[in-house]
Amino acid sequence: MLMPKRTKYRKMMKGKRRGLAHRGSTIAFGDYGLQALDNGWITSRQIEATRVAITRRMKRVGQVWIRVFPDKPITLKPAETRMGKGKGAPEYWVAVVKPGRILFEINGVDYELAKKALSLGAAKLPFKTRIVSRQGEQS
Repeated sequence: MLMPKRTKYRKMMKGKRRGLAHRGSTIAFGDYGLQALDNGWITSRQIEATRVAITRRMKRVGQVWIRVFPDKPITLKPAETRMGKGKGAPEYWVAVVKPGRILFEINGVDYELAKKALSLGAAKLPFKTRIVSRQGEQS
């Protein structure tokens, strides 16, 4: 799973997920990308499941870039614990995603295979996405 090697603070506040993504909203590395249409959190397990689905469908031909990194710790308190006694321990890591953010990019395959691979990967994500290309054709 993806996670930071070290962080300045162990726990982080929940924060807001308003607005659009300005950084990371254009295709930078590959020819086709998967763009988020909603805001939300994507966990490190979901990132890994999406990566595996895309690379399996492409049969390890071409390249895959992961454009998001889970750097936000999410804490949980144990089940059946009374309120109070501080914040829970960090359980997993998420990446904050805003609408317009490019999540994955692929290169070295034709459009039909790219569309199939990215749609399989999109099924692993908790929000709506669309497939974009460097030429501008969207589906």
